Amino acid sequence: MERPAKKTNKELLAEREKHVPRGPFNGTPLFAARAEGAKVWDVEGKEYVDFAGGIGVVNAGHRPASVVEAIRDQAGKFLHTCFHVMMYEPYVALAKRLNALAPGAFPKKTMFANSGAEAVENAVKVARAHTKRPAVICFEDAFHGRTLLALSLTSKIDPYKQGFAPFAPEVYRMPYAYCYRCPIGLTYPSCKVACADLVEEAFLNKVHADSVAALVVEPVLGEGGFVVPPPEYLPKLKAICEKHGILFIADEVQTAFGRTGRLFAVEHWNVAPDILLTAKSLAAGLPLSAITGRSEVMDAPGVGGLGTTFGGNPLACRAALAVLDLMEKERLPEKGAAIGEVVQRCFREWQERYEIIGDVRALGAMVALELVSDRQKKTPAKAETKLVIKKCYEKGLLTIGAGTHNNVIRTLMPLVIGEADLCRGLDTLEEAISEVAA
Repeated sequence: MERPAKKTNKELLAEREKHVPRGPFNGTPLFAARAEGAKVWDVEGKEYVDFAGGIGVVNAGHRPASVVEAIRDQAGKFLHTCFHVMMYEPYVALAKRLNALAPGAFPKKTMFANSGAEAVENAVKVARAHTKRPAVICFEDAFHGRTLLALSLTSKIDPYKQGFAPFAPEVYRMPYAYCYRCPIGLTYPSCKVACADLVEEAFLNKVHADSVAALVVEPVLGEGGFVVPPPEYLPKLKAICEKHGILFIADEVQTAFGRTGRLFAVEHWNVAPDILLTAKSLAAGLPLSAITGRSEVMDAPGVGGLGTTFGGNPLACRAALAVLDLMEKERLPEKGAAIGEVVQRCFREWQERYEIIGDVRALGAMVALELVSDRQKKTPAKAETKLVIKKCYEKGLLTIGAGTHNNVIRTLMPLVIGEADLCRGLDTLEEAISEVAA
């Protein structure tokens, strides 16, 4: 174990509060000193199993050797030229790779930005340029980022939107297939996924179909609480889009790269998006996002209509190419599926033991617990969820919450996690839940 740093967590927290605004949320009072694989050590030398994964960024693990080597090699050549000034091969090579991997038997093109929010913003710009239409359909409980248009598409008010109005116009929000808390009071499967049909109805009283450029949807809600829609849901939405000439944009910022047991979550529904958005785990921690879409769609904006100074940074592109190699070599999507089976089995066993667990839902390693103080009324257990997370990091486990009601605990452990660390993390989480539920 390495020696404790000169400053403690408490000392650094005092400096953070003095020099950094309160707006950026911190889930723990801890400061990282190093990380590797599925573990992190704080500045005082304490070890933590990581079930948060940098909010879904390190599917390939912390500091994978091949990725670090690719970054080191690129850093020895050049750090930045700006792709718009002098191009470089890693950008084109990564675009080619993603075009081949993305679902859909049609020609594709890819451009790069820095964050998931930028990917969303650029995708909508592309869709508007292609369709010559202004409106965008999005969904309740969705999260698409914090920039103006992305924040307009994001659903949750507090804290994301509170005090930041006005928002972008021509955004129309529909209910999502949140079966545990059905927005229209029905029950699956007898409902026949009627929530998807509400999009058609919206064309009668919210916005004309001929005005809609795109429908933006997360295949599985991320910040909204890891809500997995029924098998019929995404195909229904895609069919509606095709019927009316609306582009189907899949926001896979959190779901892509093995998290759900497939490279891309939409593969579970056999849906090929017109535009696919990725970020987070694409470059193992370096800022990079990708907008991958049909060639004719992506070519709609004119020369100079799209761009960003840092987007597709050469270090990030080299890191992403190494990540994709690792995904294939180590079969990380398959590992994601296997991890998901273990975690889901544990969570369902806990659900039988602890009344506080109202719902368990999962797709691959994207597994969540929704905590409630009353199972019959499904009353969100917000304070209890916060306490579970606190007890976890005090016991050596990093985990994070989610959900519009702040009552969901989600798992985003690196897909390279070993059996011993996975079991240790699950034991710690159950211990925290049992203490709170007592």
